[in-house]
Amino acid sequence: MKIIRNIDDITEELTGSIVTIGNFDGIHLGHRELFRKLVREAREKNTKSVVITFDPHPQKIIHPERRPFFLLTPLEEKLSLIKSCDVDVVILIPFSIEFARTTAEEFVENILWKKLRLSKLIVGYDYVFGKGKGGNAKFLKTSGRKLGFQVEEIGAVKSDGIISSSTAIRLAILDGNVKQASEMLGRPYGVTGTVVKGYRRGTDMGYPTANIKSEKVIPATGVYAIIAEFEGIRRPGVINIGYNPTFGNEEISAEVHLLDFKGDIYGREITILFIARLRDEIKFNNPEELGRQIEMDIKRAREILSSWAENMPRTSR
Repeated sequence: MKIIRNIDDITEELTGSIVTIGNFDGIHLGHRELFRKLVREAREKNTKSVVITFDPHPQKIIHPERRPFFLLTPLEEKLSLIKSCDVDVVILIPFSIEFARTTAEEFVENILWKKLRLSKLIVGYDYVFGKGKGGNAKFLKTSGRKLGFQVEEIGAVKSDGIISSSTAIRLAILDGNVKQASEMLGRPYGVTGTVVKGYRRGTDMGYPTANIKSEKVIPATGVYAIIAEFEGIRRPGVINIGYNPTFGNEEISAEVHLLDFKGDIYGREITILFIARLRDEIKFNNPEELGRQIEMDIKRAREILSSWAENMPRTSR
């Protein structure tokens, strides 16, 4: 997949391509359906499939007061997921305050038409763009008839009656409903971060833990059954997200315990795939009560994760 990071680098080889535009945060089921259609039609017409997206996410620039901004897929992860959909080209437009002033008319005429001379534009059912959100499907279809390209708007994709959207996924994750989020994504929600040393209280109790720091959306406080990926190996585990109220911590942490693993992973990059929420965070009267609950959490996690066993290569560790 070719990545173009400057619109001035667009060449004539993309003339007549089939294009889509969007932020595509999360690369959920709706995005994947759009990409499948994009790639299929481009191959049928022997032209290029082109995805136009933005970096950073426009909301970070347009609404700087909204911090933190809960990003589902950082740029490199988003590009990797788009590549997995067999897209030919990604045009990555740097988003800035200046670019935010671009009207829908200017975007269509100066980029879609003058730079790309596209043959067709495919957009999601609710996509809007341009200054004041002046660009929508109706506007695009009018522009297409005027300039000479087709426009198709695809419908929403639903999971259990809920429309798969980046906003809905963020809300589900923030609510701790990782199962629903995974259904809308079409894969388990994952957080990649670096393992840093935490309070190590789990280690003192016989359950070695590692604290994970990440810039992505972190699920609501509680305990989750997870799959951990690092160095190409998947391992089952349990993660506690919260303040450890039994010990009165003031900072939130995400501490993972890998089942049947005794290696040192400090300083390594690790990906946590959230499979199921086990319980809320609870304040226990003493460490002994906490220890008994951890045993129950691990037992339940093993039961939930048993179906994932075939996806986890055996390791001597």
